[in-house]
Amino acid sequence: MSQLGHGQLRLLLTEALKLELRGKEFFLKAAETTNNELGRKMFHHLAQEEVHHLEAFSRLFTEVLGTDDWKKEIAPEELKENSAVIESLISRMKGATGKSDLEAISIGLELEKKAIEHFGRAVAVCPDIRTKEIFERIVAEERFHYDLLQAQLDSLQNTGFWLDTSEFRMDGKY
Repeated sequence: MSQLGHGQLRLLLTEALKLELRGKEFFLKAAETTNNELGRKMFHHLAQEEVHHLEAFSRLFTEVLGTDDWKKEIAPEELKENSAVIESLISRMKGATGKSDLEAISIGLELEKKAIEHFGRAVAVCPDIRTKEIFERIVAEERFHYDLLQAQLDSLQNTGFWLDTSEFRMDGKY
């Protein structure tokens, strides 16, 4: 397992924050374009989950670094930079007239997959046990989001109905 230097940790944090910010933007955009109320609810819920991840990252990195000086090192412009991946996904959704719900879910699946991969790499290189545990929990959440979106896609493709908010978790947790 490699040791992370300050620069590597900063890059990891910046990319994690950008991924969550762009995810939030995407899910809010998907909620706007979805005509189905249950679909809007799900996309708003996923956007809110991204906000919770951002809050967790802020606490985590302040705790790990022992200071919140890292916030000064990340320029607000860095976090506002367009993500080519997200821009491409939003562009695809705009071009999906008449099938925007299915396309939004498919794009959301891609986004969650990229998040799982990113945070999985973070788990692999993180030397700090507490940080590693947080990233493992984030990976589990992103997998849950992926599974939720996949279930929605399956439901729409097979029946045309959106699922309502589940009363149980698909990963067996209550």
